[in-house]
Amino acid sequence: MIRLLALLVLATLGLGGLAQAQTFPTKPIRLVVPFAPGGGTDNLVRIIVPEVSASLGQQINIDNKPGGGSVGGTDIVAKAPADGYTILASDSAFVTNPGLMKNLPYQTLRDFTGITMMAKAPVILVVHPSVPAKTISELVALAKAKPGTLNYASGGNGSSTHLAGELLKQVAGIDIVHVPYKGSGPAMNDLIAGQVQMSFSGISSARQYIESGQLRVLALTGEKRNPALPNVPTFDESGLRGVDAETYWGLYAPATTPPDVVKILNQNFTKALRSPQLAQRLTDLGYETIANAPEAHTAQVRQMIAGWIAIIDKAGIKVE
Repeated sequence: MIRLLALLVLATLGLGGLAQAQTFPTKPIRLVVPFAPGGGTDNLVRIIVPEVSASLGQQINIDNKPGGGSVGGTDIVAKAPADGYTILASDSAFVTNPGLMKNLPYQTLRDFTGITMMAKAPVILVVHPSVPAKTISELVALAKAKPGTLNYASGGNGSSTHLAGELLKQVAGIDIVHVPYKGSGPAMNDLIAGQVQMSFSGISSARQYIESGQLRVLALTGEKRNPALPNVPTFDESGLRGVDAETYWGLYAPATTPPDVVKILNQNFTKALRSPQLAQRLTDLGYETIANAPEAHTAQVRQMIAGWIAIIDKAGIKVE
């Protein structure tokens, strides 16, 4: 009798989980973006969300929670009820912060599960026209001939553009000086003015200055050329392998969110990302759609965190 009662309880719990998945979602979903409106993550999800909302039959409300290098908004989702109604969209800060910040209020691998890696995009290395180098090999030769004299701007200590510069230094074996700014906008302004000599940037941020001749692009990260800048070679093509600093955008839920709910979210987001109209729009903006399964995404995040910790520790970067 006791065994029978136990089996009935387990069966009831299983049916309850199935019923939850079959009815999810029954109310609007909160999508936390731990950055200000108008940034790369915010722009990406605002393209995707209308189609996903229509598919799910429920509104997805984007909630921007900037500050603390994305930590504050990320922590909100880490501590939210694990029911699928509060989820997170973040960029590569999600996988670099564990190496940069030793006192995070959450444990990334323990407190989150991946829904899908939505997309990635290369970063490009741009230089001021006063820099004589026209190719990556020429830039490396120049840096080695004059160590410590070339500098590069970033959007701040620990930012993705800072980490890309440190990775370039490690891979190429060069000594270039980091100049941090309070945001990518001021860094770009000083680069155009010739106050600094080079910087990593997103395609959308630098494209108009490349086309106007105010900046020169030398190479981009990634395994292949990007349709938005088809004439720009990759670092690999340029003979410098290992500058793997693409920006990734992922979607996450609290770790104990029921797998069936995660599956529903994954199916609807990946369906939208793969729709021909939306996929072409993202391609035109320089994004490359990934839209993988939850298990693949979680494994990918684990590997990325380990890789960035090694790079950050070698460079001695710390962010308080």
